[in-house]
Amino acid sequence: MTDAAPLRPRGKSASRDHMTASGFSGQLKVFAGNSNPSLGLEIARHLGVGLGSVTLDRFRDGEIRVQVLDNVRGADVFVVQSTCPPVNEHLMELLLLVDALKRASAARINAVIPYYGYGRQDRKDRSRVPISAKLVADLLTVAGVDRVISMDLHAGQIQGYFNIPVDHLYATPVMLDCIRSLGLERPIIVSPDAGGVERARVYGKKLGVGIAVMDKRRGIDGEVETIHVVGEVRDRAAVLVDDMVDSAGTLVRAAGALRSAGATRVLAVCTHAVLSPPAPERIAGGPIEMVIVGDTIPVRDEGLRTGKIHVVSLAQLLATAIESVHGETSVSRLFA
Repeated sequence: MTDAAPLRPRGKSASRDHMTASGFSGQLKVFAGNSNPSLGLEIARHLGVGLGSVTLDRFRDGEIRVQVLDNVRGADVFVVQSTCPPVNEHLMELLLLVDALKRASAARINAVIPYYGYGRQDRKDRSRVPISAKLVADLLTVAGVDRVISMDLHAGQIQGYFNIPVDHLYATPVMLDCIRSLGLERPIIVSPDAGGVERARVYGKKLGVGIAVMDKRRGIDGEVETIHVVGEVRDRAAVLVDDMVDSAGTLVRAAGALRSAGATRVLAVCTHAVLSPPAPERIAGGPIEMVIVGDTIPVRDEGLRTGKIHVVSLAQLLATAIESVHGETSVSRLFA
């Protein structure tokens, strides 16, 4: 009687069979969903590969229909999809695309989620509420994602909600280059709230300038009632830094408070341009001079028409991270 052949590992551990000393041996393939196809194209261009072919449309009842048209057997696949508005549509599209790739025998599936939606509910801060960030992490893992690459998560602890590797990138290097190019006189970095102090400290350290903090007091209904500046901003160019700009209400009020405190100029740097209505109108009519945003979320025409929103590309940063993950080299050099 001969010895039985050893069982081949299944599931997540099976992908290690595709590793070589020089990196992941499976062919690099990049796909993009409908959330931000232009970003997907730009990332693929930086990587020197074509964007994978996939059908993403709807059945007559509105259900999402997905079909991967390329052969992905044994491939190292990267799916670029922000879970931005319409959030539920794009999240479901991502889950179905991952499932299709898994059933097509992709060796490894990496979800590149530049903007991680549902990240704001990251803890149970009141009675009978979900921890949405954790639920979405579970959905992605169960669907078949082997690794996640994201950028400027709303809270760093979201990485811990995954039982798979997460590469948390920061837009800081690109944003710092943009700030430096403006040639601001006597700049100061401002955090819009206490939770963003660490982010502001990083910007301040890299630029060699001080920081200030906005102290917000909320009413019973949760709306901001008063806002004060903690720090000296008089005769300084104030740069507000945050992970996202949504309705822009707090951002515009903070800009007003900074101008009242003597700031000569007020600009903002926000990685994710959610820009829910009436954000464009608030920014256009407010005291803020410029809002620098990344392209993790497509900026709608009404946002661009304000003349105050400046979009910088994060495609090269994301492409470099993908290249490092595929080659199994360190991603830490990309961290600010």
